[in-house]
Amino acid sequence: MSGGLFRDAIAELVPYEPGKPVEEVQRELGLDRVVKLASNEGPFPPFPAALEAIERAARDLNRYPDGGVYALRSALAELHGVAFEEIVVGGGADGVIDLLSQATLDPGDEIVCGWPSFPSYVIDAAKLGAVSRTVPLRDHTYDLDALLKAVGPRTKLVYVCHPNNPTGTANGRAELLRFLEAAPEHVLVVLDQAYFEYIDDPDYADGIEEAFKAGRRVVVLRTFSKIYGLAGLRVGYGVAPADVVAATSKVRRAFDVTATAQAAALASIGDDAEIARRRRLNAEGRAALERALRRHGLEPVGPAVGNFLFAEVGDGRAVFEQLLRQGAIVRPLAGFGAPEAIRVTVGTADEIALFDAALAQVRAEVPSVNG
Repeated sequence: MSGGLFRDAIAELVPYEPGKPVEEVQRELGLDRVVKLASNEGPFPPFPAALEAIERAARDLNRYPDGGVYALRSALAELHGVAFEEIVVGGGADGVIDLLSQATLDPGDEIVCGWPSFPSYVIDAAKLGAVSRTVPLRDHTYDLDALLKAVGPRTKLVYVCHPNNPTGTANGRAELLRFLEAAPEHVLVVLDQAYFEYIDDPDYADGIEEAFKAGRRVVVLRTFSKIYGLAGLRVGYGVAPADVVAATSKVRRAFDVTATAQAAALASIGDDAEIARRRRLNAEGRAALERALRRHGLEPVGPAVGNFLFAEVGDGRAVFEQLLRQGAIVRPLAGFGAPEAIRVTVGTADEIALFDAALAQVRAEVPSVNG
């Protein structure tokens, strides 16, 4: 009945697999407790100021949100020392990727990215009939020289996931800035720094300060979904050239960033002490998670600088299913281009302890699980 109805470009796409709610997993498997370490959400709740802002915004939900996201864009422009016209806000950093794809890609155009990496780069291109040139990682990190070699005359977007999701690794400052200097003028480089606030590596480059404000033609992505604890509201942003921001405004849906998301994000800006506290706790949790993986014979890829770890286990889907039965939800990575691996988010100390016990049980039942 649907023959010829749907576009050829989406025929081979696999829908995003969100996973079942924790409560449903508990019910189906008869588990007292389940921990979700699959989606790189932070274990921290929204800031108190954000919760208060959400409550205030909820009283006016009979009204549409500000379609221009004026207050939040103004605050972000002031925070980063850029122009209001150089800020684009979307439904998470993922939403900005979608806007960039819609604004730039015609059928037959190309994007270039490392692989395995964040699948939205490839999915959003495919939805528009564009071609993805995926470049194998080098030592689990983006191979920036190979990325440049993959650029062709029809390449429009070049993505650098920094740190790379799912491997957690990041290119050093000098290498990254050399790459940005060498990028051809006809491409737009998208530097995805969704995990920026977690990182304390002195060799990690701030894309806004060191690339965009230095005159590079680059889009730098950030999000409120991670360390700010607003994943459920979906709000992220990009710092981009004014003509790029103007083009995204032509393809965005009206009122696409909710009033509660705008209010919560705006209220979250400026609490540097809490960000520093969460960064420190994340580093401690990441070290504990590394120890747990190594205790059971798995070697996490590193150095990891975000709030998650990547480990090769042989069959990622099988290990995901086995851990699920023990109450620990992790991310199998076939959709990211790494079917042999899992990604585990840094959780609280007791969540990591539950994962540790679950992995011990899986190793006892299936000794072949290995890195």
